[in-house]
Amino acid sequence: PNAVAPGLHKAQMDLPAAIAACQAAVARDPKNPRLNYQLGRTYGYSGEGEKAGPYRDVALAADYPQALFVYGFMHLTGMNKSTKDPCLAGELVRRSALYGRIAGQIGFPFWSLKGEFKGCPVKQDLAEMQQFLEAADQQTSDFYQETAIELLQEKIKSRLATNKK
Repeated sequence: PNAVAPGLHKAQMDLPAAIAACQAAVARDPKNPRLNYQLGRTYGYSGEGEKAGPYRDVALAADYPQALFVYGFMHLTGMNKSTKDPCLAGELVRRSALYGRIAGQIGFPFWSLKGEFKGCPVKQDLAEMQQFLEAADQQTSDFYQETAIELLQEKIKSRLATNKK
């Protein structure tokens, strides 16, 4: 969301040039969450995840949806020198889902149903998760995403039926 240029995958990037370009962009517009997210991302891809913190913080403070999902994932896995914190991960990924980020709309129910957020204060309402999945289904025509959505919807229906008994 809020792209300022076409997206690139890590393998397509000239990382030193990307860092320099992102530093210059953030210097021109220091409160822009997208630019801060991208600078944090390039630091992470360069193996310099510890430098990404202040830029991630700007993106998170602005509730930038992609940052919410990615940083949630990083805290779930401990990836990129992030502290492994499933409760923070759950909160961030759920917020990305609330903002309509398809990765969050699929990822949050997936990890919640797996028990990744067990014991965490993050809301894990099955009806809300169904709504996330319905919204994700409206956004995609990707076979694999649609398959995941269908499987997760079936799992939630089963749990809802069990809870009614």
